[in-house]
Amino acid sequence: MTARDGPGAGRDRRWGQGAGKRPDERGATGLRSVAGQVFVLEALIALLVIAAAVFLTFHGAQRDTERDARIRSLAVAEAFAHAPGIEAALASPDPTAALQARAETTRRATGVDFVAVLSPAGVRFTDSEPDLIGRKATGDLSRAAVGGEAFTELFRGAPNDAVRAVVPVVDERGRVVGMVSSGIEVESITHAMEGRVPVLIGVAGGALAIAVGGAGLVSRRLRRQTHGLGPAEMTRMKEHHEAVLHAVREGVLIVDSDRRLLLANDEARRLLGLGAEAERRHVSELGLDPRTVELLESGRSATDEVHRAGDRLLAVSVRPTVTDGATSGCVMTMRDTTELAAVTGRAAVARGRLQLLYEAGVRIGTTLEVVRTAEELAEVAVPRFADFATVELLEPVLRGEEPPGAAITELRRTAMSGLRPDQPLQPVGDTIRFDVPSTPMAKALNAGHAVVQAELASAEGWRTQDPEGAARALAYGMHSLLTVPLLARGVVLGMANFWRADTPESFGEEDLSFAEELAARAAVAIDNARRFTREHAMAVTLQRSLLPRVLPDQSAVEVAYRYLPAKAGVGGDWFDVIPLPGARVALVVGDVVGHGLHAAATMGRLRTAVHNFSTLDVPPDELLGHLDELTGRIEDRESEGTDAGGPRRDEGITGATCLYAIYDPSSGLCTMASAGHPGPALVTPDGRVEFPGLPPGLPLGLGLGDMPFEATEVRLPEGSTLVLYTDGLLKDRGRDLDAGLGLLRSSLARRGRSPEQTCADVLATLLSATPRDDIALLVARTRLLGRERIAEWEVPRDPSAVSPVRNAAAAKLAEWGLDGLAFSAELVLSELITNAVRYGADPVRVRLLQDRALICEVSDGSSTSPHLRHAATTDEGGRGLYLVAQYAERWGTRYARRGKTIWAELRVEAGDAEPVAMVVPDLDALEDLAW
Repeated sequence: MTARDGPGAGRDRRWGQGAGKRPDERGATGLRSVAGQVFVLEALIALLVIAAAVFLTFHGAQRDTERDARIRSLAVAEAFAHAPGIEAALASPDPTAALQARAETTRRATGVDFVAVLSPAGVRFTDSEPDLIGRKATGDLSRAAVGGEAFTELFRGAPNDAVRAVVPVVDERGRVVGMVSSGIEVESITHAMEGRVPVLIGVAGGALAIAVGGAGLVSRRLRRQTHGLGPAEMTRMKEHHEAVLHAVREGVLIVDSDRRLLLANDEARRLLGLGAEAERRHVSELGLDPRTVELLESGRSATDEVHRAGDRLLAVSVRPTVTDGATSGCVMTMRDTTELAAVTGRAAVARGRLQLLYEAGVRIGTTLEVVRTAEELAEVAVPRFADFATVELLEPVLRGEEPPGAAITELRRTAMSGLRPDQPLQPVGDTIRFDVPSTPMAKALNAGHAVVQAELASAEGWRTQDPEGAARALAYGMHSLLTVPLLARGVVLGMANFWRADTPESFGEEDLSFAEELAARAAVAIDNARRFTREHAMAVTLQRSLLPRVLPDQSAVEVAYRYLPAKAGVGGDWFDVIPLPGARVALVVGDVVGHGLHAAATMGRLRTAVHNFSTLDVPPDELLGHLDELTGRIEDRESEGTDAGGPRRDEGITGATCLYAIYDPSSGLCTMASAGHPGPALVTPDGRVEFPGLPPGLPLGLGLGDMPFEATEVRLPEGSTLVLYTDGLLKDRGRDLDAGLGLLRSSLARRGRSPEQTCADVLATLLSATPRDDIALLVARTRLLGRERIAEWEVPRDPSAVSPVRNAAAAKLAEWGLDGLAFSAELVLSELITNAVRYGADPVRVRLLQDRALICEVSDGSSTSPHLRHAATTDEGGRGLYLVAQYAERWGTRYARRGKTIWAELRVEAGDAEPVAMVVPDLDALEDLAW
């Protein structure tokens, strides 16, 4: 260091050349600097935010204080209005004396400004200001005095503005006998808010100080980081800028505010064909594409816009340059995308095709309906692949049958989709024929792969097949066709035709693979729908063949029924009406878990089993026990049969439910038992709807264990309606069991309807457009057998008592006009009563029922049952029950909790007929014969 350098020279070298800059080379200072502007902006924003926060906080606190005043006033008024003794005090001769002290005590205890008791007319009985007692309160009090409504309001008027609550005092008869008004004056609320203002101001000031301090720190750091650069640093920056600008493989143009070229790098000159004299020339004089000139002159921004430059395609981006806050020019960058555009176009088409195939997989086959699946194929192809699309299927495929293997000459048009509705093609439902083998459709069907006809005008075979239709299509603008067969499992189901009219490009060879892939996916969905249609039709046929076709004749109930299979597949719901001895009838409804043929077949097995067990004439709980045991045995056998060698079946009867009810018209008693099935609905003659409490029991096949089935007895008045149903009626999409029961109750709560009308109304209320499960509905309106058609006798256990009962029965038959049945009835009764007297136990009872048949019943306390046998020629007895079987239409034994009943039915129409070739002894002699 020399002396002339001075002591500051070393400091300048140590801290850089910035210390030696001239004032005009230094960065901007004061408010012109970025740091100063950021400081002012941050301070201003902080001030506005803090002011807004103070304002919102103050008004929020004021609103909260007013709301608290309303709540407190209403609580005080309601507590005072409902306090004991208020009504008595208001009814006293001097309410003021009785209530003034209590009101003042309440006011001081609760902190409100006033508690006033008013008359219904609004006259004050009490008030915190005694001068106001006896004067009428101002304001509208009709909501409390007339309407009996408690309310709060912001009252403005004499004596003071206040938040007040008014609560009516109501006596036992609902009359308003007075009112209680309580409130807090607005001045008190204002005083409460004034105490918060200094705190808010202090907090706001502190926040502002912190914000300004933070802004100062940010501004100081920003000023330090943007300190002005020296000449050496500027030189190096320009050198680096030039090196990078001319080395990049992207063209760069810099244009000034006058739209003259300032700089063009080497890549820009190559792409645009600019010469060395291009600088300082206007952009319109550079020979650029007019769109590019317009973009540069407009001054707008752009990103990756495609512009032409000779035979090249350039991706152009433009950004304006800003100096001292004013727009001075722009910078344009460009890339050569000629080859990339071609590759990108092909990639975009392929990506679009893949996306369309994905959408086809999602959109085609959403339902298991053949026609709807074909429609989905046509809808997917338009407009992204074709302008019009048609789908033609074979007739057997539409019916769910296997397609024939013979040559295909005609198809049924099943679906159509297009850009415009006024298309010239044959409509849906028409038969499309292919008699000319040179048509594109016939070629595709015969070859088994897609065929493209790029120019329809040159398709001679197509024009020969249908000259008029071809002329209309060509006149409409149809110019290209791609036809592809729908193949599944190597079998032709139909075909799809894709047409172009509005799209100028014709179908090409590159479209064949896509069309075949699209058709293959659709064909699988159509074949699945076809197979489902076939199975559904078979299941429906089986289900309906196993359900009752005609309900049996009986007099106990008037019956109507409905059965509706599910749209998604037939289930195992069933119902039945089974006549029982003694004019009784059994009502049955059941449900098998699952859908399809197996569920329908299982339902048939269960229904047959119920019919067989009903012949035992046992109570409902015992019948369900037998049915459950049988179900368990079937499950065990099927499980053992599949464990050995064959595949194990997951399907079974386990999960089936059943409801069995027996109705006796002679007593009106209905006995019911359930195996996991919903209980019935009962509609009384007066229109009330009830759901009798019924123990649900376990579903069939799970085993009784410690939970046997339980029976419930309900006595039904004549004209009652019993509604049995499966859970498919109640449960549906978006509706649970409780909601379904509510709808069922509302649909049944109407009197005077027949069972048929009831069925129709119930389904109209609960049935959805596409039921998810089968629905079985059985509606039975009860009848009672009149007492005049019932005859009963107690029989002593004495052989001599048989004859009087027989004579009394003959007299009753004469009274009923059944003289022709007298002999047969006396013979049957003699045999049955004699057997009960000799071998039964007390009590012995005889009952005759006049129904569709004459029913003879003999009951005794013994559980021993007689058996029909053929007596030998040497036997002295043993022929009595044989005679009963010959003369009766049918006979049997019914066991009760204690004892049994032997019954026989005699056909009324055949009352005068007698068995042929039989020798009948005297009736008195028959009493001496043994069984």
